Amino acid sequence: MTIASPHLGSPAGWTDARLLYALEEVVENELNRHLKVAKDWMPHEYVPWTDGRNFPGQFEDGEAWGKEQSKVTEIGRIALVVNLLTEDNLPSYHHEIASLFGRDGAWGTWVHRWTAEEGRHGIVMRDYLLTSRAVDPDKLEQFRMSHMSEGFESDNRHSMLHSVAYVAFQELATRISHRNTGHQSGDPVCDRMLSRIATDENLHMVFYRNLLKAAFELAPDLTMQAVRDVVVNFRMPGHGIPGFERAAAQMAIGEVYNLRIHHDDVLQPVLRFLKIMEIDGLGPEGQKAQEELGLFMGGLDAEALKFDEKLAARKARMAARDA
Repeated sequence: MTIASPHLGSPAGWTDARLLYALEEVVENELNRHLKVAKDWMPHEYVPWTDGRNFPGQFEDGEAWGKEQSKVTEIGRIALVVNLLTEDNLPSYHHEIASLFGRDGAWGTWVHRWTAEEGRHGIVMRDYLLTSRAVDPDKLEQFRMSHMSEGFESDNRHSMLHSVAYVAFQELATRISHRNTGHQSGDPVCDRMLSRIATDENLHMVFYRNLLKAAFELAPDLTMQAVRDVVVNFRMPGHGIPGFERAAAQMAIGEVYNLRIHHDDVLQPVLRFLKIMEIDGLGPEGQKAQEELGLFMGGLDAEALKFDEKLAARKARMAARDA
């Protein structure tokens, strides 16, 4: 580490500034690793341009949009809109992490690199949606204007450590959401595009997950409390999208993202990697956070089981009706 750390069992002396400085070397190493494994790709290569045609407009004649023009399923359409509108708020996300992590040194290099990579996602998704006529272009733009006009403020903007913990889970959640959307879309072209995006999101998750592991080595009590807070209060950055609650419910039923997926495929993999329940030597507050985290995960698993049962019953009813 770049500075001598305070006593590991005590939060005394740790501030955001000190943690940023102490983690700079880890950030540099993770940045170099990321740049070696990340592959550049061209958004335009994933778009079916030959399927495109004009929409009606002020300067061109065109064909009005209709659902029947697209191969994408209804659940795929809903999830694609949510995923794209979430990506659209990239300027706000950049502002958040640049304010927290800074624009200098390894931290700053990462902030700008991450933003550049994320920018591809919105570009390719919008081009795909418009070219393939998967969504109503007028409504999509109206939603974008409404969502971006509200801006975005992270629930964790008060703390660098909370923010690192949040994005470690959120990047994985985004990867899972994109991947499952592709599987449910009904269009192999869409599936390939979202698979490419999901690969990026996974690399971003690995960066933050490894950074979080290093934070545990420096300040275990504070990091445990941050993880506890983030897991208990987790919500996706797209929660401000118009109609998000209804769309989220449809995505849950459509098995794009639901409680079971959140528990099994997002929270558990990160917590297992960190060996969160095996960390010892914690002070009273760290131990309390660890215990509360374990209790919460048990309760979430029970809630997910209830959801599984309801979903299975719903599928059985639909199968009986179709028969």
